[in-house]
Amino acid sequence: MTDRSNEQTRYACPYCASVFESYEAIKAHVLADHGEEPLPEPEDTIHITVNGQKYTMQVEPEWTLHYLIHDQLGLTGTKLMCDHGACGSCTVILNGKAVLSCMTLALECDGKILETVEGIAAAGHPLIEEYVKHHCMQCGYCTPGFVVTAKAMLDRNPDPDEKQIRAALGGNLCRCGTYPQHPKAILASAKKLKPEAGSQ
Repeated sequence: MTDRSNEQTRYACPYCASVFESYEAIKAHVLADHGEEPLPEPEDTIHITVNGQKYTMQVEPEWTLHYLIHDQLGLTGTKLMCDHGACGSCTVILNGKAVLSCMTLALECDGKILETVEGIAAAGHPLIEEYVKHHCMQCGYCTPGFVVTAKAMLDRNPDPDEKQIRAALGGNLCRCGTYPQHPKAILASAKKLKPEAGSQ
């Protein structure tokens, strides 16, 4: 058993890391030297914008982005099928790029902009309607990942051909085998998104 009776508690300033021998000393230091500064944020705090809404959250080092948005924010549209980055069902758009949320740490997302399938639906993106119209799902579990991947592709390439669509969706798996319907829905969505289509 370690004898700690002679150990003295020391206090480190959260602003400048100066060390003090007593609570009263650090209190006086903070009030005198840092009284006008905002309170320091807790360790592992991130600022993230999700579907247009800003969040400040304290996260654990092991949290994935999927855990943050699905379990902490309640955005359950982002699915988790394989948990190994192999199926695409957890895809989200992070700073304009499709990423696998199960393979991304929440801590890496500080200051970033995130879009989930809920945000795509709330914005009235034609992908949602066209996916329904073209019967692109059976069980529907993988569908959010396909929709998010397709949206990221259309943001980057608004006029894709079928070959480009198939290449973009190559990382998304569907147990029900609805693959032939996805390009049809995406091509129809691209057509609706063209400027001349909106002016008619």
